[in-house]
Amino acid sequence: MTFDSRLLTGVGVLTAIVENGSLVNAADALGITASGVSRALARLEARVGARLIERTTRSVRLSEEGRRFYERVKPSLSAIEEAAVHASGSANIVRGHLRARVAILVTTRVLAGHLGTLLARHPELSIEIVTDDRTGDLVADGIDVAISLGDQASPALISRKLMETRILTVASPTYLKRHGRPKQPSDLKHHACILFRDPASGRAFDWEFQNGRKVLKVDVRGRITLSDGNALITECAAGTGIAQVTENSVRELLERGKLVDLFPEWNGEVYPLYAIYPSRQHLPAKVRAFIDFVSEIS
Repeated sequence: MTFDSRLLTGVGVLTAIVENGSLVNAADALGITASGVSRALARLEARVGARLIERTTRSVRLSEEGRRFYERVKPSLSAIEEAAVHASGSANIVRGHLRARVAILVTTRVLAGHLGTLLARHPELSIEIVTDDRTGDLVADGIDVAISLGDQASPALISRKLMETRILTVASPTYLKRHGRPKQPSDLKHHACILFRDPASGRAFDWEFQNGRKVLKVDVRGRITLSDGNALITECAAGTGIAQVTENSVRELLERGKLVDLFPEWNGEVYPLYAIYPSRQHLPAKVRAFIDFVSEIS
């Protein structure tokens, strides 16, 4: 016997008849007509090849074949109901295993050191972070949510902007002691700059400065081009050159005096941080909790 959805529907109708004592009461419980219940029962009996319910003008009862059939399927129905209850709870209860694809800089400079706080809040949650600057195919790769810097993902995915971080131009005190501090962005033409190439797009980032409505582009030069944001920050902090970085990735280094914000008045350019997921319908609570946490600590 092959399975089809009508078989499961018929079993549900049979259960309603048994539990409510009549076809009419079963119809009320299921929200359908008594004739609809009768037709579903008839289809089930035809599918099984046995009379399952003995009907009289006053009552209904399981036949011998019907009792054996019902006793066999009842545990499966209970398991289905339990599974449905558990699945419905995923929309409200933070639990289960979360796989998140997170941009490299966000993983190392924002999330690292804070994940324990999220786990402490939600004891039934486990997390797997896949570090990658590319969003990729979330569904095929089994990814629940991606956290991405920069451009939004494909229109087929849902993108939620979490925040915008400023683009800062920074240098280490060691570099400034050796080469002097540039007074304005145009002075950077005479300094060693560390350039960055987006590993996902292969595009080299232009250096742009914003002060209110004023926008200034500077054609900087450097002997080092990197496609790893962590390496860029490390080289800059070591005194190799001047770099442009996102504020949330160097906040601690600025507070400790390891890096200096060179042009505070020209920090109007911003870079967005997005949460990306396959669908906005029935978003699991674990995904919402992770997105909110990333937004909180960024």
